[in-house]
Amino acid sequence: MKILGFQKLTLLDFPGKCAATVFTGGCNFRCPFCHNALLVTEINANDVIDESTVLNHLQKKAGLLDGLAITGGEPLLWPDIGEFIKKVRALGLKIKLDTNGSFPDRLEELLKAGLLDYVAMDIKNRPEKYALTAGVKDLDLAPVERSIGILGTCGVDFEFRTTVVKEFHTPEDIEAAAKWIAGDEKYFLQNFVDSGELIGSDMHAVSRETLEEMRERARKYVKNTELRGV
Repeated sequence: MKILGFQKLTLLDFPGKCAATVFTGGCNFRCPFCHNALLVTEINANDVIDESTVLNHLQKKAGLLDGLAITGGEPLLWPDIGEFIKKVRALGLKIKLDTNGSFPDRLEELLKAGLLDYVAMDIKNRPEKYALTAGVKDLDLAPVERSIGILGTCGVDFEFRTTVVKEFHTPEDIEAAAKWIAGDEKYFLQNFVDSGELIGSDMHAVSRETLEEMRERARKYVKNTELRGV
């Protein structure tokens, strides 16, 4: 597993926990608005952080930290992620995983092994606009749909979330996405923020008024829909 970033302390990435965050390199999606685009498009061997550096820090701070958030890129791209998680959990830390949901077999394997404590899965858009939003032509949605089903029955705390971008999402799109994942899960809408290093260009946030309309439409199907970062 290639670790390209390490944040030693965060109160935001792991809900309710004082945590650290690792950023893995590589992703099978090419979302034009990705705020971690350099982790997707430019993997430089000189930037890779040795696993031992992360584990040594976590061991030193194990009494202060509650957990570790693993994000990307797409962490489940890496077959050895489970071995890394086992080492972190041996330090007494909980694990939060961010994923785009395109590797359901690996997700299910980690859940069945009891290696995950919280999962945040991106819902890119309504099914009809998924490939466009993910930047992958002819994207097969079956793996994503399977991951949605796996999380719904896994017994582990999880959330769905959508980054809202003016050029890709309308209130009707968000309502359709919520209908697709309908249930009692948590669903967060977060407005696009330009990191300055995007895969695409000319991306914009929506207005607060539009975001609130999206929330109300989504609540028809996912009652626990909230706004994040506003």
